[in-house]
Amino acid sequence: MQKIIFTEEYCKPENLHPFTYTRHIQDIRIGILTIREKWERWLKLPSANKWEDNYLDDEHSVKIERGIGKDDYLLVHANVLPTAALISRIKKLQNGEFLSSGDEGGVAYKFSNKEVLGLHKIKVSHSVGYRGELKAIHYPWQIFQLNDWAICEDYALITAKRKSKPLSKTNRVVKPSQVFLEPGAKMEHCFINADEGPVYIGKNATIMEGTCIRGPVAIGEGAVVKMGTKIYGATTVGPYCTVGGEIKNSVLFAFSNKAHDGYLGDSVLGEWCNLGAGTTNSNVKNNAGEVKYWLDADKKEMAAGNKGGLLMGDYSKAAINTSFNTGTVVGVCCNVVSPALTPKLIPNFSWGVDGITRYKLDKAITDINNWKKMKGMAIREEEKKILTDIYKLY
Repeated sequence: MQKIIFTEEYCKPENLHPFTYTRHIQDIRIGILTIREKWERWLKLPSANKWEDNYLDDEHSVKIERGIGKDDYLLVHANVLPTAALISRIKKLQNGEFLSSGDEGGVAYKFSNKEVLGLHKIKVSHSVGYRGELKAIHYPWQIFQLNDWAICEDYALITAKRKSKPLSKTNRVVKPSQVFLEPGAKMEHCFINADEGPVYIGKNATIMEGTCIRGPVAIGEGAVVKMGTKIYGATTVGPYCTVGGEIKNSVLFAFSNKAHDGYLGDSVLGEWCNLGAGTTNSNVKNNAGEVKYWLDADKKEMAAGNKGGLLMGDYSKAAINTSFNTGTVVGVCCNVVSPALTPKLIPNFSWGVDGITRYKLDKAITDINNWKKMKGMAIREEEKKILTDIYKLY
C-alpha cells in the first residue's frame, strides 16, 4: 500500500466538538499517540486526509478521483482505534474489499485507481465482516473513558523490542519492568507504581522530585511535571505540557498547562490551554447521578456515565481559582473568568461567563501568539485561517 487516507464521512465529527472544531478526528490524542500516529506506526505508512469540503481542508487533503495513483490505498474511518488483531485482518484485504463491523459499521476499504469511478466514488466488490473487538470514539468524553485501555495499547506498540533508559536509583518504583523512559527523560526522587498499568516517560520530559505517579500514565515528549505532582491512572500529559497539582484519568493533548495546585479529573484539554493557579473541576455530581454533557451538534444534553469533568477546546484559558462544574464544555478560544461555579456550556470565543461578551478575533489571535512565544513558537497562518472560519461559522 502507498498511503493511508483518513475519512470522517459517517464518523460525525460534529459530535466530537469542541475538539474537532480545530482538528480532524484522526488528530485527537488518546493514550500516548494520536489516532493518526497509531495507524501510521502499525502499518508503517504515511497518511493523508480525505478532502471533506470544509474549512479544515488544506493543500495536502486528497481528492479520491480517477488518476489518484498507481499503488494501493487504505481508506480508514478516522474514529477507529487500531489493534493488533484489526491490523492483521486489514493486511489481508484485497483491492475492492471493504472491512465492516456489526457494532461500528465501516472500518476500512482497500482500493486502487481501478476501483475509483469518479470523485469520491469507489466500487466495492466484496464486504468482509470483522468479528473482533473494535474500539472507536463517537463522543468527546470517550477520550478519557477509553484512555486506560489506549495507554496500555500504545505502550506495548511503542516499547516492543526496545530497552528503557535506566531508572535512577533515587526513584522508588513498583514493577520497574512496566516503566519506560525515552532518551533525555529526567526523573529523580519520584514515586512510581506501575502495578496496575504501565508508565511511559517521553523524550526529554522532566519529572521533578516528589512526583507520585500511579499507572497507567503517559508523559509526552518535552513535558514538565512539577514538584510534588500527584498523577493517577489513566492520565496522558501530552507533548510539551506543564502540569502540577492533582490529575486523574485525564488527557492533555499538547502544549497545555495545568501547572499549579488544583484538581483535574475525568477531563480532556485540547492544545494551548491554560488553567490558572487553584483551578479545580468537579467530576461527580453531589447526588452521584448521571453526568450529562451538552452535545453541540444536536443542541441537547447527553448522558456520559456517573463521572465526567471538563472538556476544553483549543486555546482556551481559565483565571486563577476557577471552579468548573460537573460535565462542563468549554469551546475554542475562551477566556473563562468566574467568581463561582461555571455554567456547563461556554461557547467558542467567550470572554467571561456572566454576561458573556465575545472575544475579539484580532485580540484572540494576538493573545494566542503571546502564549506561543512563551514556548518559543508563533501562531501559523493556517491556524489564523481556521480560527477566522470558526469565528464566522459558529
